[in-house]
Amino acid sequence: MTHAAGLADRPKGSDGLPVFTSHVAGRTVEPDGEAVPLVDPATGRTWAHAMVSPAAAEAAVDGAAAAFAAPAWRETTGAERAVLLRALGDLIAANAEELGRLETLANGKPLRTTTGEMRATARWYHFYASVIETHSDQRRELSRSADAHILREPLGVVVAITPFNGALSLGSWKVAPALAAGNVVILKPPADTPASSIRLAELALEAGFPRGVLSTVIGDAAIGERLATHPATAMVSFTGSTPAARRLGAKVTGEMKRFVCEAGGKSAHIVFEDADLDSAVIAATQGAFSATGQTCVAGSRLLVHASLKDRFLDKYRAAIARLRIGDPTAAETHIGPIASARQLARIRGFVEEALDGGGRAAIGGASPAMEGALAGGFWFAPTVIDGVGPDMTICREEVFGPVVALQTFDGEDEAVALANGVDYGLAAGFWTRDVGRIRRVGRRLQAGSVWVNTYRAIDMRVPFGGYKQSGLGRENGPEALDEFTQIKAMVVEHAAAADPFAY
Repeated sequence: MTHAAGLADRPKGSDGLPVFTSHVAGRTVEPDGEAVPLVDPATGRTWAHAMVSPAAAEAAVDGAAAAFAAPAWRETTGAERAVLLRALGDLIAANAEELGRLETLANGKPLRTTTGEMRATARWYHFYASVIETHSDQRRELSRSADAHILREPLGVVVAITPFNGALSLGSWKVAPALAAGNVVILKPPADTPASSIRLAELALEAGFPRGVLSTVIGDAAIGERLATHPATAMVSFTGSTPAARRLGAKVTGEMKRFVCEAGGKSAHIVFEDADLDSAVIAATQGAFSATGQTCVAGSRLLVHASLKDRFLDKYRAAIARLRIGDPTAAETHIGPIASARQLARIRGFVEEALDGGGRAAIGGASPAMEGALAGGFWFAPTVIDGVGPDMTICREEVFGPVVALQTFDGEDEAVALANGVDYGLAAGFWTRDVGRIRRVGRRLQAGSVWVNTYRAIDMRVPFGGYKQSGLGRENGPEALDEFTQIKAMVVEHAAAADPFAY
């Protein structure tokens, strides 16, 4: 752990709690706005404050633009950037426990989950180091004396806006390829979950990145929009809700800036009649309730063949009953709290509406009773709502919590129609032993990621993104570099010019 890492080393407010401020161009920015309480979702208690600074947004763009123009970064080779990316990945891995604790305090995920996420995040930087050091531009022969060089060049200042459920891990899906391509990045996490992203900017400086190449700005939606629409910003990469993506995207693209987004999801997890039932139950439990269901690809619509429903539900109940809800810092905990009181109220609203509309709580359906300090936290039990129809809100809108809508189907066409019958298309999964069905259904599902006989199999080597209202563009894989670069065609004639008007 580096000296700047520990909470004990942070400046303290008048209440003695740590204070996080924006980290811009290698320096901490003096706050000039409101203080946002950082609340531990497990207890409901404030553990630190984040200082919002509108001035930091301007300073960050100015610093980023200057860093992009400076030879110290602008003229780096892919191999040189790879060295820096690997160094940053190594520092993330070395500080995984500390970064994991900051993420757990932010969103309530179990510490063993967030620490594992941080170790995985380190591999994102290592992967893009390998991608960029092996990248080469293309040459195309046009004639005996002319050729074209197809160059991929960085865009410039990239604004990366991240969500509360993985500010550092999901943010690195943007930061790693953007830096690999030679851009400079301003990271804007949510104002109430910025701590791990502040640490990332500090670690980048320690890794050797020039000042201004990576900055973190604490801010609300207004500051995010200010960064996104700044004249010096070339691109915005956003992860968040679909309504927010639509609003911001309209403004960004209206100014002819590039906009990539990963927005909402309402993913279908289909269990066909020939499925390996035990494996499907394990995956349905993991796919719906990992991170307390606060993931964009949660398998929140469970479509089970009617002939399997009773057997599946019995096994599902048993699997969910084994999940341990409690203190997210405890090694034995599987399910932590909901990230905020606001999000908890939203989840309760979805469930109450479904029950009022004729749905039944086959599993869960309410907040569990917690004791001691945890009684003040934001808790909701893993829940399965049965008896729902495809037009019910719980089947159409993203709950973003540990809530599954269970539906049945009788045939393949009905299953595909149900799966595709929503506005979202981020991910889908299905279970079958039929090789022909794998091909048929896999091609028919309208989703950017389709998982067969597995679920939530995300890997830095595989492109990720949505169909329909779930997003624009792709993250991860070598394909992500396409989003963070622009193409230049340079045609070179090596022979003397021919005079077309000569007689």
